[in-house]
Amino acid sequence: MPRRYRDQTFRKTDVVRAWKAARTAGIPNPRIEIDRHGVISILPGAPSDASTAANPWDEVLTNAAHEKRAS
Repeated sequence: MPRRYRDQTFRKTDVVRAWKAARTAGIPNPRIEIDRHGVISILPGAPSDASTAANPWDEVLTNAAHEKRAS
């Protein structure tokens, strides 16, 4: 009969340590994933500088708001 493995548990401190280690290593906006067996994966996230990325919907919504007020 195969042995059943118990799901690994993790604590908040484990996640915080992984996040701090990733930030220290220079990974921008690290994303921490933990699977049901307790394996912690650190994935790099997208840069958080929103000022460089223009959203085309900003202009559409602004124009729509101005048109609605003009009526």
